[in-house]
Parts: sequence; structure tokens; C-alpha cells
Amino acid sequence: MMRGLYAITPDLADTALLTAKVEIALKAGVAMLQYRNKDLAKDKRLLQAKELAALARGYGVPFIVNDDLDIALAVGANGVHLGKDDGDLAAARAKLSGKILGASCYADIHKARAAVRAGADYIAFGSVYPSSTKPGAVRAPLELFAHDLGVPRCAIGGITVQNAPALVRAGADLLAVISDLFDAPDIAARASQYRSLFR
Repeated sequence: MMRGLYAITPDLADTALLTAKVEIALKAGVAMLQYRNKDLAKDKRLLQAKELAALARGYGVPFIVNDDLDIALAVGANGVHLGKDDGDLAAARAKLSGKILGASCYADIHKARAAVRAGADYIAFGSVYPSSTKPGAVRAPLELFAHDLGVPRCAIGGITVQNAPALVRAGADLLAVISDLFDAPDIAARASQYRSLFR
């Protein structure tokens, strides 16, 4: 069951630092791991994704690649997460037999229902709070999480341990977190704080 902390990797060019931080989070317990890097060239992203895929596999954590079906397939990822400009969901679904397909639905319940019809295994609403990663993002109201779409609902954008309980109460199954997890002084302790919200 997809439920809990969904760790999203920070944009780090230093692969050794990235894998060290990710391993701490994996050891502490996350529900899923997504590789996301908007800054690096594709060949470098492929190398990072390959390392992280192997790491996540060792901890038995589903590994998802953001925005790039080719890389997801090349590294044997457990799935891919696609936004509005990242290709057709139904076409991706056809190539991802038995794998996880996630879809960004922003603040749009109609887009979410269409994504589920196209075969999405979970949908993401956000930005739920102001986010440093996407400062211009549309804000998604918490009421969206009350809709039963038949698949897990993921919240993303500006999530912290302080504002996360409201999201879980609203019906979010997954909390996608970058900065509040990977910039924390103690990544393992922060991951544990998130885990406790789902007990």
C-alpha cells in the first residue's frame, strides 16, 4: 500500500553526497523514493538514477523516476511520475506493464479523474503550501484530498513536519517532501517524525 513519506531527491550534482543523504532516509524508513533533478544533463541523471535504483532496491523501497520514462526503463525503476508536459499517461502506462505510474494533477480534480482512467496508480495534488522548489505553482486546496479516486492521493509542495498533520487529516496518503527532509540537520530523525504521522 502506498502510504507514508514519499522522499523526493534534492537537485544535487554531487552523486556521493546525494546517495549518502538518500541512504540515511531509506534506512530510517520511507514509503517511496523519487529521483528528481531539473538541473543535470540526461547522461548524468542516468548515472545518478542507476545508483539510486540499486540503493532503493537494497532497502526494498519502490523507486520512481520523475519526468523521464526512458531513464525509468533504463535503470529498472519501479515506475515513473509524469507532469503535464512529460508525455501521454496512457502511452506511458502501455510501456510500464506491472510498474507504478504517478501523475501530477496540480489543483485539478478533473485532471485527477482523467489520470486514473488513463491508468495512473497514484495522483499528486500541489503545491499544497508555498514551495521554494516551485514558487509560482498553483495552490491546491486541502479539500481535494477528500475525493475518493480509488488510488492513493499524494500531497506535494512546501510540506513540513509542522503543516503535514493537516494533510494527513484531509486524506493525503503520501507526503512528497524534498527540502524539509533532505535539508534537515538530522535526516533520520525527520523521516521518523513523518512516519509517526501515519501510525
